[in-house]
Amino acid sequence: MYKSMTSRAARQFLKPSQAAALGRRHVHAPVPFDWKDPLGSHHMFTEEELAVAETAESYCQERLLPRVLEAYRNEEYDHKILEEMGELGLLGATIQGYDCAGVSSVASGLITRAVERVDSGYRSGQSVQSSLVMGGIDEFGTKEQKDKFLPGMAKGKILGCFGLTEPNHGSDPGSMESMAKPHPTKKGYYSLSGSKTWITNSPIADVFLVWAKLQETGKIRGFLVERSQCPPGTLETPKLGHKNGLRASITGMIQMDEVPVAHEMMFPDVEGLKGPFSCLNSARFGIAWGTIGALEDCISRAREYALERKQFKNNPIAKYQLVQKKLADATTDAAFGIQAALQVGRLKDEGKIAPEMISMIKRQNCDRALVGARNLQEIFGGNAASDEYHIGRHVSNLFVTQTYEGQSDIHALILGRAITGIQAFV
Repeated sequence: MYKSMTSRAARQFLKPSQAAALGRRHVHAPVPFDWKDPLGSHHMFTEEELAVAETAESYCQERLLPRVLEAYRNEEYDHKILEEMGELGLLGATIQGYDCAGVSSVASGLITRAVERVDSGYRSGQSVQSSLVMGGIDEFGTKEQKDKFLPGMAKGKILGCFGLTEPNHGSDPGSMESMAKPHPTKKGYYSLSGSKTWITNSPIADVFLVWAKLQETGKIRGFLVERSQCPPGTLETPKLGHKNGLRASITGMIQMDEVPVAHEMMFPDVEGLKGPFSCLNSARFGIAWGTIGALEDCISRAREYALERKQFKNNPIAKYQLVQKKLADATTDAAFGIQAALQVGRLKDEGKIAPEMISMIKRQNCDRALVGARNLQEIFGGNAASDEYHIGRHVSNLFVTQTYEGQSDIHALILGRAITGIQAFV
């Protein structure tokens, strides 16, 4: 009863001096609007989270931004980037132990936000290493598997990739054709055959987390394949070039022809799509943060351009209504997106998260970031065609982020199933 009372109602039960003090507590000086943080989200982060964000932002702006244009132009990815991130504790950051930082999910989201503020391709490389591979090993691996891989991966000394998507099976991974069967000549080994495609980091990976059906059961299982243990001719990882998005990351295939994999390199307990989907949800959570980072960079660049560019009686184009509306729409979407990701991050750490929450923020933030970036691109006019303005690169990248790890329409069906109780996939 008493907790629901308004301040005015409560005053009748207080002494005059107490009522006056209560009134003073509700009087605040006006707070100026901060377009970089419209809803004051920084007030909701812990000191540790703010420190992590500062470290990530400094590294990304000082070390990644100066090299992104050439990397994007030449479709080149410097794998030393993962070593640099590892030195700062930015890989597998939520994992406890194994030389990982052990920070909150929100802190990990702030890392991906900082990385993708520079480029979505850089975030993809970091996300695959951290969420998909390290996260999968940490959640489903044996102690021996964790000890073998996680410390090296945390330092960026061992590079990983995640093999789920196949040439004929993208949004329908349950129909995958990759197969693991008993090895015909090596006791205690499986023989793994099949193809995976659109695999970030595969051409440079040392360890491959590959999902394939076990011939004996027909169930999907996870296997850790080490490049160094594959005989010649059994494993090929060709690069997929000539991309029009995520050009600053490296993408390839995983082609397996009777790759020998020791029994102890299979995840022992998880089977079916629970394993890969759990890994993907961690990565999707990071994408929800990262895409807002990209949108925020677009907002900053569009705002600066609009204030400097003068047209029509020497006015800055920021004076005109259509330009201001574009900035207002994108800034609102970015602010709401961070608030939603923050809420889901807190629930994630409290063990109160439903997978559909991640589908919601991944879908919404990717969609709004893409729409916002594309609208802001128009502020630049013809100059947007020059990569030196960066906006076109973000737009191309954000189309990919809206598509991979669950295209937005697929996440809509996931949400629709949760809302109605009826699945509409087939």
